[in-house]
Amino acid sequence: MQRLAKIDRKLSLMRLGLFLAGLGLAAMSLTTREIATWWCLIPFGLFAAAIVRHERVARRLDRSRRGIAYHEANLDRVDHRWQDSLPLGERYVDEHHPYEYDLDLFGKGSLFQLLCRARTRLGEDTLAAWLRTAASPSAIDFRQRAISELHGRVDLREALALLPAEVHDSIDQSLLHDWASRAPRLLSRTLLVTAGLLAVSAIVTGFGWWVLGWPLAYFAAVVTGELILHFALKNFLNQVAHEIDRADIGLAILSQVLNVLEAERFQTPFLIALRSQLDTERHPPSWQIRRLHRLDAWLDSALHNQFFVPFAFLLCMPIWLSHAIERWRARVGPHIAQWLDAVGQFEAISSLSGYAFEHPADPFPEIVGPEPLFDAVGLGHPLIPDDRCVRNDVRCGQQPQLVMVSGSNMSGKSTLLRTIGCNVVLAFAGAPVRATKLRLSPFVLATSVRVHDSLLKGASLFFAVISRLKGIVERTGGQTPLLFLIDEILPGTNSHDRRVGAEAIIRQLLHRGAVGLVTTHDLALTDIVEKLGHIAMNVHFEDRLEEGLMMFDYQLRPGVVRRSNALELMRLIGLGEPVDSSPEPEADSR
Repeated sequence: MQRLAKIDRKLSLMRLGLFLAGLGLAAMSLTTREIATWWCLIPFGLFAAAIVRHERVARRLDRSRRGIAYHEANLDRVDHRWQDSLPLGERYVDEHHPYEYDLDLFGKGSLFQLLCRARTRLGEDTLAAWLRTAASPSAIDFRQRAISELHGRVDLREALALLPAEVHDSIDQSLLHDWASRAPRLLSRTLLVTAGLLAVSAIVTGFGWWVLGWPLAYFAAVVTGELILHFALKNFLNQVAHEIDRADIGLAILSQVLNVLEAERFQTPFLIALRSQLDTERHPPSWQIRRLHRLDAWLDSALHNQFFVPFAFLLCMPIWLSHAIERWRARVGPHIAQWLDAVGQFEAISSLSGYAFEHPADPFPEIVGPEPLFDAVGLGHPLIPDDRCVRNDVRCGQQPQLVMVSGSNMSGKSTLLRTIGCNVVLAFAGAPVRATKLRLSPFVLATSVRVHDSLLKGASLFFAVISRLKGIVERTGGQTPLLFLIDEILPGTNSHDRRVGAEAIIRQLLHRGAVGLVTTHDLALTDIVEKLGHIAMNVHFEDRLEEGLMMFDYQLRPGVVRRSNALELMRLIGLGEPVDSSPEPEADSR
């Protein structure tokens, strides 16, 4: 790349020197007869050749820079330094979704940010939808097989990553679908013939006036007719230009991704089906998209380029180009939805295959059924680096239907729930999971981990919690069992009400066939397990104090935790020694 950068700088200086030399010769030819005018053509000709050469070098240099950035980003993901990469997926954050906000699916440091390698908004939207909605077992199987096929296709992922078109958050290819789905407005044959005759007449009368000395009135009459026609079609022309300008956003990268996809031949059913959506009788989708992009560029120049507008007006080009765009919509528009769907799904599956390639030890989960089951061996959180990730075995289903997790503050209870939730999301998206082995049945996932009050809405913490729990209960009773993950159930109320309310909610969930985990640091809630019998079990996390430091091993153990660390944590952060409020013995008056 350094060699290309050096050549790039030399060509820049060469272009400047040749241009100045041309201007100098041109000025001298105007002031003296000793230098002929045609001498100016030599530096300007060399200048034009330098431009062509410079553009080729600039493209190669740009590709090299993008290649280096791409591989550095891959290394950053492997080394867990990907938190500053794009896209973040913040547009998909929805606090009212049953689990996405609790599990950090979108935003900085999210699962989406770790997975996504899409070059189009279509791929980002599809991947986000896969993370937010569980696929059917058959769809999961198809995606797993497709990921296995693309797993080693580093060249394909690199080809997509190095496409030169601009990509940023404001580029949205779904606008093309909205535009293409609307009915086209084709001009009548009469109007087209009229525009054609006026354009030919403008050329003939203009040439006759300028060269042959015809009366200017002939040319003026034709121009007047063109003015009348353009004014009559003003609303049509403006509307076509406005709509296609919005739809054109992102067409460059879309056509390039389509071009890459069209050249591929696949083996697995999922990818074969996607590729078949791009088969056409005539021109391929990438050609059609490029043509629409060119039509829009020409129309924009015909309407706004101050040097081109007069000639475009005389040739009635705005009318012809607007009709050509509407005719494109009529002929190609019905195919747009399936083309965009193919691109979105291909980029999503390519993102998951890249993740699988970078995490070769992560297996695909086994989808079982029909009885509810979540059985994980060596389960870890996909967003925690391997060297800091503590893995645990977790099982729930018919026995136990409920796992009550007790533990002190900061011991790992919330992280365990997020670990389970994130791996369930990965499994139902068709991706590998961070575990030694995972077997699970289809579930409806719902969580209550990150709940807060709202001053704006006038909702207390307790009201926000019970509203969230009500939503979880309402998701039970369907054909697919519910997997619930509830952190610190019913905070914000007194111990008695919490104990009674928690048991009522848990019994209702279990009665409706749901399975899941509930965490608590209130040891009184662990007594619920004894009342439920064999369908529930207690597990816990431990901590210890070593040399004034609180130590956690984040290992899940059977039974109930027997100690609390709240007072030790208060001392460690300097809140002072707790005061013993027990009454002192009375002094002896004797």
